[in-house]
Amino acid sequence: MPPTDASTDTGAGPTPQLGSGAEDTLELRLPEELLALFRENEPSADSGEAGATATGDLLGTPADWGPAVTSAGSLQLVPVRIERDVVLISRWMNDPAVAAFWELAGPHSVTAAHLRTQLDGDGRSVPCLGVLDGSPMSYFEIYRADLDPLARHYPARPHDTGIHILIGGVADRGRGVGSTLLRAVADLVLDHRPRCARVIAEPDLRNTPSVSAFLSAGFRFSAEVDLPDKRAALMVRDRALRNLL
Repeated sequence: MPPTDASTDTGAGPTPQLGSGAEDTLELRLPEELLALFRENEPSADSGEAGATATGDLLGTPADWGPAVTSAGSLQLVPVRIERDVVLISRWMNDPAVAAFWELAGPHSVTAAHLRTQLDGDGRSVPCLGVLDGSPMSYFEIYRADLDPLARHYPARPHDTGIHILIGGVADRGRGVGSTLLRAVADLVLDHRPRCARVIAEPDLRNTPSVSAFLSAGFRFSAEVDLPDKRAALMVRDRALRNLL
């Protein structure tokens, strides 16, 4: 099943991997009463949480967060549309370096099913293309770590937000682009989700390029976490430390 880590410069990134299938993380359902409570307590647009309005979105609207100006270019998060993007994302998933971690190699239908699980869900995970200077070159999943099965394995805090990343093009790997984009997206989360005090990631401990990329992006190593199918490095980017790391 797909791992929960986000490998950047190696091109491999996670999808939640905390049970017997890729759907385990994304299919966790909250009782409607609890979801209603989250909706009631989400700040309105007037309180500064972009996109978290009466629609009850658990993450807001990442499409409205950018663009972010980085040393690699201008990055925009563009929400995935299956009919438009599945061929491109599926091609990335079939790269052996990516498939080793995401485990979504195969026909387009495999990738489409993974994307549809998120798009048809309750909004706790949002798949996006990373478009750099107008060219789609990466794939992100922004998700509510505190509402994910991952929260069973670390001391989660309300509004913890996770990032998964896949660098699609081989030419963009191994030269620091992943770290640059990770920092930019983590900062977008912190800028547009004021209730979020921490951005979380869980790369596989064996994926040293991924762990290194997160460290270079201002994340700190917090702990080793035993997940059902891997031992992960819990990486944290703290709002309080964002200007220091």
